[in-house]
Amino acid sequence: MISSKITGTGAFIPSVKKENKEFLKEDFLNEDGSSFNAKNDEIIEKFKAITGIEERRYAKPELNTSDLAYLASKKAIEDANVNAEELDYIILAHNFGDVKQGAIQSDILPSLATRVKYKLGIENPNCVAYDILFGCPGWVEGVIQAQAFIKAGIAKKCLVIGAETLSRVVDKFDRDSMIFSDGAGACIVEATEENDSGILSHATQTFAKEEAYYLFYGESFNKQADKDIRYIKMLGRKIYEFALINVPKAMKIALDKSGVSIDDVKKVFIHQANEKMDEQIIKRFFRLYKKKVPKDIMPMSIHKLGNSSVATVPTLLDLVKKGEIENHEINKGDVVIFASVGAGMNLNAIVYKY
Repeated sequence: MISSKITGTGAFIPSVKKENKEFLKEDFLNEDGSSFNAKNDEIIEKFKAITGIEERRYAKPELNTSDLAYLASKKAIEDANVNAEELDYIILAHNFGDVKQGAIQSDILPSLATRVKYKLGIENPNCVAYDILFGCPGWVEGVIQAQAFIKAGIAKKCLVIGAETLSRVVDKFDRDSMIFSDGAGACIVEATEENDSGILSHATQTFAKEEAYYLFYGESFNKQADKDIRYIKMLGRKIYEFALINVPKAMKIALDKSGVSIDDVKKVFIHQANEKMDEQIIKRFFRLYKKKVPKDIMPMSIHKLGNSSVATVPTLLDLVKKGEIENHEINKGDVVIFASVGAGMNLNAIVYKY
């Protein structure tokens, strides 16, 4: 039976670093436009305590989301040692397309996946390139789709990318702007006959009855700002509560499908949204099996890289694989879980064996 295996990874981490102290002069406002009672240093300290974010990365002005995606893809292709002309699919997860520095429009014509194919110089017309809009879980879902193509026998090699430049869609008057960052991560998913490794199982869910607009496009908190310009907005408390209840359950669905014991899970690569939230999700997941959280189960990159949406999980995977996250490594035979939650509200999980 054919399985699907990640044979190479790559990431592009932007070089522009923005530390928390650089937000001290910002004019943060409440949703109604009123000023906070607290001073900025107090806001930033509380923000760091909850999210774990100390600094984040922004793309240089001349680089757009598709550029970051291309740069991460090149590394993944090289790491997997594959010929780009042999790729059957390029699946690119993002949320806002190419947003040029200072622009107010998103550009997705042509698709970002097509732009990456163009930049890679791929001539093969049978290499199908398309974008996926699935919120922060987009890269994980792209890997699930690649596996579906492989199992269906219509693909052997797929490039899956998660890329975003969230710094260009944030409202500087909204303190949530400190969460978001830019980046890109990519991987090659290939068909393999090694049935004891690769993707073992997965689960995906969309909650939209009450949760659809927990993340949305909204006006600036500055009431004097242009009403026609929209920014990424979120209902933070609702997302936090939603994630704590539902992500552990989805992870359990995926793990139970795999037949793997919770005791055999070595790492959980979870979307880097909020350190405290992620810690609680993992704690609740293990509690579903009446287990305590093992030491060093959850690598984190949010402290230095912030939340780059679809890029967080593939970037984190690449960093661990390349030995760049202290006290974390992946060895042959290790079972890991990829999990994410975001706009939609969508969530998903993959159980994977190396």
